[in-house]
Amino acid sequence: LPGLHVFAIAFALEVTVGKTNTVTALNNSDVLLPCSFTTCIGFQDLVFTWYFNSTELIYHGKIKSKASEPFLVGRNPRVEFVGSTTGKENNISIVLKNVEFSDAGKYTCHVKNPKEKNAQHNATIFLTVVQKMVETDNTLTLIIVGVVGGLIGLLILFMLIKRVVLFIIKKTQDGKKECLVSSSGNDNTENGLAGSKAEQKAPPKA
Repeated sequence: LPGLHVFAIAFALEVTVGKTNTVTALNNSDVLLPCSFTTCIGFQDLVFTWYFNSTELIYHGKIKSKASEPFLVGRNPRVEFVGSTTGKENNISIVLKNVEFSDAGKYTCHVKNPKEKNAQHNATIFLTVVQKMVETDNTLTLIIVGVVGGLIGLLILFMLIKRVVLFIIKKTQDGKKECLVSSSGNDNTENGLAGSKAEQKAPPKA
């Protein structure tokens, strides 16, 4: 079925930049822009490109087959390829060196696979460049965690004390019961009541 074949080809090639598509980098630092692709039927002479803000080509590479690593066709001098395609994952990530504020924007990782009738797919990363990383103030969080932890600790301590007190009370009450039973038994014996250890008199003969 021609329609089914086209449907399978359309969903065979996938490109991803990971769990999040936003990256923050310090000014004058190097930043990793991750990207990988998957294909159900393999690839041959695959072409991948990286674009800045959809128009500026910053890296262009090709991969002959799964058995070979990518080779460079063209790149921006500040861009370095750090991926690998002979391993488990088809990694085509790049590193942008000496990031500047003007580098902030959209980076698109684009892949075209001739083996899949030139099927194409891409994924996008948004880069933000900052002067310094903002430190998260965790003081309030630490206070809340400390208070909650303290309350839980007190609750556990209270429960332990309660169990010990109840255990002591139970033992004390059990001891009193034993004393009462013992005293009652002694009284019965001394008074010669029924059920006691005193000898029973035989009934008179008719």
